[in-house]
Formats: sequence, C-alpha cells, structure tokens
Amino acid sequence: MTIFRPASDKDVQELVAWAVTAGQSMELVAGGSKRALGRPVAATHTLDLSLLTGITAYDPGELVLTAKPGTKLAEIEAVLAEQRQILAFEPPEWRGLFGKTGTATLGGTIACNLAGPRRVRAGAPRDHVLGFAAVNGWGHAWKGGGKVVKNVTGYDMSKLQCGAFGTLSVLTEVTLRTVPMPETGCTLALAGLGDAEAIPLLAQALNTPYEVSAAAHLPSRIVARSALGWDKPATLLRLEGHEPSVNDRAQRLAALLNRTVTRIEPQRSSSLWREIGQVSPLLPPTGRVIWRLCSTPSAAPGLAARIGADFPGTEAFYDWGGGVLWLSLDTTTAGPDGGAETIRAAIQTAGGHATLIVAPASMRETVPVFEPEPAPLAALSRRVKDSFDPHHILNPGRLLEGL
Repeated sequence: MTIFRPASDKDVQELVAWAVTAGQSMELVAGGSKRALGRPVAATHTLDLSLLTGITAYDPGELVLTAKPGTKLAEIEAVLAEQRQILAFEPPEWRGLFGKTGTATLGGTIACNLAGPRRVRAGAPRDHVLGFAAVNGWGHAWKGGGKVVKNVTGYDMSKLQCGAFGTLSVLTEVTLRTVPMPETGCTLALAGLGDAEAIPLLAQALNTPYEVSAAAHLPSRIVARSALGWDKPATLLRLEGHEPSVNDRAQRLAALLNRTVTRIEPQRSSSLWREIGQVSPLLPPTGRVIWRLCSTPSAAPGLAARIGADFPGTEAFYDWGGGVLWLSLDTTTAGPDGGAETIRAAIQTAGGHATLIVAPASMRETVPVFEPEPAPLAALSRRVKDSFDPHHILNPGRLLEGL
C-alpha cells in the first residue's frame, strides 16, 4: 500500500486519474479521526489530504468561509471565534469514541455530515455548505454551488456529497455559511423525570416560540458522569441569544413547563452540551458496542426499554429532543452481530434507522453499519455511485460491501 500526499488540487486530480487508469483504489483520509466510522475500507492505497489545508477565504461581513479539506476544525473555530462567529451545526468531536486518534478536520466532518446537539434547530452540515470543489471517480475536477448565500445555480450537489463518506468525490475545497456567536446561553434542567415523561416534555418545549437550541434527556447513570453530576435523571433545554432575550425566554419557558427548574449558567452549560455532543464522556469507557438510533421522538423511550430488556446492562441517553437515541451495549451481551438483529427489528417497528457507530473492525465487516436500504433505494444509490465513481476506486466498501 502506498500513501499519497497531494499538495494541490491538481495533484489530487492527477492521482485519481492515475488510479482510474491503473485500476487501483484509494482510501481518503484527512485527519484520520473517523477512520473507524463506517465499514472498513478495502482499498489498495491511501490518499492523504492532510497537506490540503488552510482557510482560503473568509468574509465575516458576508458570513462565508472557504477552506481546504485538511483544515483542522479547531483552527476554523478559533478564527471564527475572533469574529464572534460559529458553525451553526456545532460539529461534534468524536475522537473519544474511536480511541482518541487523529484530528478532526473540515473534510471529514462534511463527508460524514456530522452535527452536534444544535442540529435539532440549526440543521446538519449539508444545510450550511454553500459550495465545494472536488475530483470525482472519473478523475475530473468539478464544482457545485457557489460562494454566496443566495446562490441558486444548478442542482444542489452539496447535499449529495455531505454524508457520502468520500465515496462519490474527493473534496478539495468547501465553502460554508457561518452565523453570529450567541451572546450568552443557559440550560434549564429538570430533575427526576422518567424517559416516558421527559420526551413529551422536550417535544413541548421545542414546539414553543422560545427558540430552544438543544434538548436532551440523561438517565441517572449517564448524568452522574456529566458536568452536571446529579444522581437523578436530568431533562435539559438550552436557550441562546442576547442576554435579555435569554432571560425572558427562560422565565416564560419555566412557567409554561410548570415544574421545578434549575438554571445552569453559561460556562457549566457549555461543558454539559460539549459532553453530549462528544457522546463518549457519558458512556462506559470500554468493552462496549455503540449504536445511534434515529426515530420519531415519541417512540424512543419504548425502543430503549425494548432493547434494554433484551440486552441487560444497556445504557442509553436521548439527544435532539429524543430524535436521537444513543445506545451502549456490553460487547459480550450484544453477541457477534452487536445486537443488530434485535435493534433493527425494533427500529423497523418504530420507524427510523439505526447506525452502528463503535464496534470492532471484524464486526463492521460483517454487520451492516448503516441501515439496509429497500431495494429501489439501494438501486438508486448504486446508480449514483456509478455516475460519480464508475470504477469504485474512492473509499470502496465504506458504506456498503461492493460500493
């Protein structure tokens, strides 16, 4: 296996064109922090994009930033912070889930379409990518979108590339919309609610006009590991914005909920939501298989109870108002398929999809990591793959065997 480190967009194009001609395949890597997310890649070479780095354009007044794929997220966030701006989708730091290896980069975050707790209101990366430059599996350089917020030219290819896990094109530049940093924020916390009582309350809060920017529920064993450190379940609602507005909305929301509410102030609140986004601080550290289930929030407590009954020792918590259920199963109890048969049967009944996030490579090779697609959708996915990468040289097998 050869590791190629292109230093320019032209180098990327030439290397991919060579791979097409030579019948070679490539694993795409930038910071390497998410190599264990998805199926193991069956490639003959590595295309290391870590030299394609740097912010190439940033206009704070227009809320637009352009950067290379190998640019560290920490660098981007530091530059934005100087102008009191952020990435609205709150990209999560998942290094802890995968052994604290590598560095989180822009390219990996966009390719995997990863968002943190604010996604429930702000959306995912695909909702904030304005444009990009890339090289497809034909070895052709191409572009999608533009560098202005009001760009409406052509098809919205940005959404197709986000979440493709590098199987359609090699991103060489990405343009993002930024947003002003909230002046302040706080978290309203309610103690002692059971799962079945907490999730409807989160839904109620999210449907108020009080602009809740994140909503989560942590059972007692989970919250004990958090910055909150309570010995009771915690139901959490985050409010952000200008201080007078946050204070007013906090008072009104607390009155509407008509329950005892503890207000968590900015610094502790930020630490708490950082942990929720990172996931790993809240779950047992070793010997676990971790799943992420996306379903209708109202179905989430039932899903957790059903799966917990089948797999003793399961731990779970809820993000996105219950729209995401994080499950941690003991590897031995889960069995050779990591609990896939049981979990996918449960999610099929409730509606939604399940993704195997953390598991040994041997398990991820044999168990579908992503929710199996119905035949018509699978056929469409294959046609899209064949259109962008007809020789299947880009991250082969990352999403599905043979793709």
